[in-house]
Amino acid sequence: MQTKQKYFPTLESVKAAAENLKGVVSKTPLNKNFGLSKELSATILFKREDLQVVRSYKIRGAFNKMLSLSDDQKQRGIVCASAGNHAQGVALSCKLLKIKGTIFMPSPTPNQKINQVKMFGEDFIEVVIGGDTFDDASDAAKLECDSNNKTFIHPFDDEKVIEGQATIGLEILEQTKTKIDYVFVPIGGGGLSSGLSSVFKYLSPETKIIGVEPAGAPSMKTSIENKKNTILDTIDSFVDGAAVKKVGDLNFAICQQNLTEVITVPEGKICQTILDLYNKDAIVVEPAGALSIAALDFYADKIKGKNVVCVVSGSNNDITRTPEIKERALVYANLKHYFIVKFPQRAGALKEFVAEILGPNDDITHFEYTKKNNRVNGAAIVGLELKFSKDLEPLIQRMKEKNFYGDYLNDKPDLFQFLV
Repeated sequence: MQTKQKYFPTLESVKAAAENLKGVVSKTPLNKNFGLSKELSATILFKREDLQVVRSYKIRGAFNKMLSLSDDQKQRGIVCASAGNHAQGVALSCKLLKIKGTIFMPSPTPNQKINQVKMFGEDFIEVVIGGDTFDDASDAAKLECDSNNKTFIHPFDDEKVIEGQATIGLEILEQTKTKIDYVFVPIGGGGLSSGLSSVFKYLSPETKIIGVEPAGAPSMKTSIENKKNTILDTIDSFVDGAAVKKVGDLNFAICQQNLTEVITVPEGKICQTILDLYNKDAIVVEPAGALSIAALDFYADKIKGKNVVCVVSGSNNDITRTPEIKERALVYANLKHYFIVKFPQRAGALKEFVAEILGPNDDITHFEYTKKNNRVNGAAIVGLELKFSKDLEPLIQRMKEKNFYGDYLNDKPDLFQFLV
């Protein structure tokens, strides 16, 4: 029985992709971030794919793939499924190549992303909204392909897509003459990480390539540890641009061989990084775009004195997500806490709680309470924001001494998910 040949992108195929993309994609800047460079005693460079024409790197793979289609495939049209960035890359590629496309997007997709897709694709694309998840949209897209003999444009598990994303690696190496010690690259399905890491294996094999995943969706890390591509049972979809249950088979085989390490970063840390980038550098990124930068603190000792590149993968962030981003950042920093508080059913109980339990810097940010006259105590769900994390234990102690303490909810995920 003949063994199927494994695929690895060649340097020639990546250079060919770069030629295909000339005049289509922007050669995005490789900029030094002075604040992080000083803080970490390293040279930290941002590869700014958030400044790409569709505000993410996805146009590279989508256009390279669609350009490779036969005339017959182009005539029949293409289909894709996406919750955002891939859809925008495909939509613009449809318009540039004059190919009719149908793009399936799940129902929870923000209107901002749907409108961007329509704007980039104009009359060449049809957007179909349906299903609760990306997997639902993907299933519908594949059914459309089978029913109408159209070509499915996969977001990551495709040779031409991988080669298109790999052109970022070529650009990075062209933009600096200095040896690069580390590259931190976000991982969703693995298209970017497999392509970029292949280029570095050819041209800068001593560079350490660190893949970064959200803690709630460690599909590549799990697969590498299991030595086989593994489907996760559940994921946290907050980092929507990098939250997949299973990475691509092609991508897994390449990353398993090329990546130095895959690490995970808590979603709260990613949120804090988003806020820091905006407040300190006026850089707007989506959660997946912050992944590589959020990982730096976990490598602080190793990267000291080194030249480090972080791929900032995208900036398609919906402003309506800002309150949730702030909330998750505060919880991660141990500054936001939720309790069940037992209030005595008498006048003045709330005033006593504020005056004698809360510290001078503590703030009530959430309060749910219904009075029940036939009970001695009434339970309230109370959210508190602290100025200093060290104030938590004294606060809990005061609640217990005054018999206000009911329960702490931050460490109870089944209940906590309804609050954050």
